[in-house]
Amino acid sequence: MMKEEMEQLVKDYHWMMNSVKVIREGMNEVGEGMTARYGLEAAMPKANGGRPSDPIYREVNRRERRLKKVYEYERKIQLVQERIPLITEDRDIEVLHWLLEGKSLRWIGRHMQVSDRQIGRIKDAIIDKMSQMPHVPQMS
Repeated sequence: MMKEEMEQLVKDYHWMMNSVKVIREGMNEVGEGMTARYGLEAAMPKANGGRPSDPIYREVNRRERRLKKVYEYERKIQLVQERIPLITEDRDIEVLHWLLEGKSLRWIGRHMQVSDRQIGRIKDAIIDKMSQMPHVPQMS
């Protein structure tokens, strides 16, 4: 994986995690009233179902696109999470933790009492380590 791609994934990690959480919660809540039908009710013709002008049809399509986006975010999140164990130095682990929490280099520097330029160098070293890792298959 390219360094620029990994750096962007680390930078976007925090908001992607929040989006996945919020979207998944929203999908569970809104499902009420849109339950599946079974038996004879399922076999009966449905009025206006499936036409693009039907609001239910459009809503289902919107949710399907949103769910695909969630799967994409989850794939990107997993790429970062698979590489976290490569970071072993205490200082690097701390910087990575705060980066994944969405904190700025300046904030991390103040928190760790180090210059933000030093934090930038640490971040670059972390990104180098994480981007060099070959893809590791998931354990089941």
